[in-house]
Amino acid sequence: MRPAGPGDHDAIWSILEPVIRASETYAFDRDMSREAALAYWTGGRTRAFVADEGGRILGTYYIRPNQAGGGSHVCNCGYVTAADAAGRGIARLMCRHSLDHARGQGFRAMQFNFVVGSNERAVQLWQSMGFDIVGRLPQAFDHPRLGYIDALVMFRTL
Repeated sequence: MRPAGPGDHDAIWSILEPVIRASETYAFDRDMSREAALAYWTGGRTRAFVADEGGRILGTYYIRPNQAGGGSHVCNCGYVTAADAAGRGIARLMCRHSLDHARGQGFRAMQFNFVVGSNERAVQLWQSMGFDIVGRLPQAFDHPRLGYIDALVMFRTL
């Protein structure tokens, strides 16, 4: 794991674009541009990282304060693994790294605001990493195949 830099933007986009276009796991506009996606993933108060295996980017995640002011002690993250790296433990590696990084930055908790309920692999992984489902948003996500389904709010202290 290492911090992402501008030289990683092509690789990050190649991982994000299929996820954005499929519109099954993130609440992004499926027509989101490369520039908008990279600004969301790497801009502002966001810190992005990549899972780099010998120069090949296998996944990426971002970390940022979940809220401003009185809520800034809780961070938020998003993770995407390259399709051809699925099942290799990359998401677990990124989550573990993000938890350690968050602690090192003084965050006291981590919250995932909108985990698509049908993303069972992610839900199971986050639960195995100590996250609890603390809220359910009924029919909050319009899945392209399943229709309106629940989204979950997941949380853990650090």
